[in-house]
Amino acid sequence: EVFAKYPRLEKRRRQPASVLSGGERRLLEIARALIMRPEVLLVDEPSIGLEPKFIDMVFEILHDLQHAEGKTIVMVEQNARKGLDFADLGYVLVSGQLAKAGPGDALLEDPDVGRLFLGG
Repeated sequence: EVFAKYPRLEKRRRQPASVLSGGERRLLEIARALIMRPEVLLVDEPSIGLEPKFIDMVFEILHDLQHAEGKTIVMVEQNARKGLDFADLGYVLVSGQLAKAGPGDALLEDPDVGRLFLGG
């Protein structure tokens, strides 16, 4: 079932994870988690260390899991723009303290968040 969903992994299934690209490894991590059929996925820094094309791929997969399959996704993400664009609800931390909370799209438009995290 996982191979049907992610044919890229099926093509590389006989290879050790150490030879996969960063994006393929991230895909493998997600696929391994999905084998357990969770209702909630905890995702830690899905974009870290990835090329932009793989970042987009990972977020598309997470979007599909959330919207098409009804999975709840709890994410910590250092790429504020990507994370807030994905989030239904976002929490912005500064020095480990909650600075802002709200809908992801509203936080993307918040000038304080923009100054702190989005370079705006």
